[in-house]
Amino acid sequence: MATKDITVRQAGERNLTEVIRVAVPERSIRADLRAVSIVWRRELIRFRSDRLRAITSLVQPVLFLFILGTGLSRLAGPGLPSGVDFQTFIYPGVLAMSVLFTAIFSAASIVWDREFGFLREMLVAPVRRWAIVIGKCLGGATVATFQGVIFLALAGVAHVPYDPVLLLTLVGELLLLSFTLTAFGVMMAARIKQIQAFMALTQMVVLPLFFLSGALYPLNGLPSWLTVLTRIDPLTYIVDPMRHAVFDHLAVSPQALNVLSPGVTWAGWLVPVGLSLAMVAAMGLAMLGIAIAEFRKTE
Repeated sequence: MATKDITVRQAGERNLTEVIRVAVPERSIRADLRAVSIVWRRELIRFRSDRLRAITSLVQPVLFLFILGTGLSRLAGPGLPSGVDFQTFIYPGVLAMSVLFTAIFSAASIVWDREFGFLREMLVAPVRRWAIVIGKCLGGATVATFQGVIFLALAGVAHVPYDPVLLLTLVGELLLLSFTLTAFGVMMAARIKQIQAFMALTQMVVLPLFFLSGALYPLNGLPSWLTVLTRIDPLTYIVDPMRHAVFDHLAVSPQALNVLSPGVTWAGWLVPVGLSLAMVAAMGLAMLGIAIAEFRKTE
């Protein structure tokens, strides 16, 4: 009797195994693009639900523009051409700063997801890992660009005109900068397992990137060692085009433009604005590729 019960139980288990099947969809480009969209929307939802994050991210740029800009104008003002305010000069650099912290720190959620196990659930999904990385970079870039657009509304306070062409140009450059910085943050977060280590590393990198970009001073007439550091700073090649776009829409003389926005030079050769933007885009794509390769190694 016992043998018969065991046989019936085994037969039932076999039938149950045949009935219950896990349907795993096949990997396809359509599924990967859907994963990109889902990760992108997740970043937007998290940003929309965290209004305090949006407010605090704007505090530091506002302090730089109004407090630092007003305070240093007493020193830098006499050296500026007539009709140009120091706040107007530093506005492009501070505008880049408004997306700098948001873009890089958006990658911190990867470290949080790894600590709490959500990242593992994403990695075992039947989609290619490049879809997760691209969705993360696009989401972080979109959120950071929104931050920049909010700060862009203060352009009039810095005596920057609300010209539609200028605004569209600055928004496009902000989007490019946000994507590159987010890709940089994701690349760093791909192998970091603790949020404290990520925050310490980003703090060590972010401030030198900002201060070496020429956001607060012209790039000409610098000591040779500082000139070299500014030329290897990726942020330099986006701050300069943004400042060039701003001063192209201001009524300043060619002599004043040469002082305020001299451009980036390599051994005396002036780097075109298009080449600067192409370099930033190339760096962003390169760091995106490294991030994808790192995620493929992640367990």
